[in-house]
Amino acid sequence: MASGNEQLTGIFPIAASALQAQDQRMKVIAENIANAGTSPAGPNEKPYQRQVISFKDEFDRALGAYKVKVAGITKDHSDYIKKFDPANPAADAKGYVLTPNVNPITETMDMMEAQHAYQANLNVIEAARGMVLNTISLLNSSQ
Repeated sequence: MASGNEQLTGIFPIAASALQAQDQRMKVIAENIANAGTSPAGPNEKPYQRQVISFKDEFDRALGAYKVKVAGITKDHSDYIKKFDPANPAADAKGYVLTPNVNPITETMDMMEAQHAYQANLNVIEAARGMVLNTISLLNSSQ
């Protein structure tokens, strides 16, 4: 059975895995936002397709606990947004241009959620760090 200190230090890699997952999530969101206003070069080309990240739990035998991992990054197959812009070189015969299926409001909400999850895991690390330091202090003062 693991000692209390080993259990506390085991928290760090678990929370760190969540930080890494949220970091990757933010990169995907940033890419989506950066490409939200782009359009294809020609009428037969497809615009940028929104990316979606998914997570999975993975058992870490050394820790005896589950950590979070990125399961994959896939394309969102929802419909592209059609905009009437007959002057655009990517416009079809009716004057419509397909634009990315990225909704900046959705991306902003996802970004806020990722930020909150990231901060929560930083709080876990800070709390565990404080507990470890308090334990060391107590052990040192009892000697």
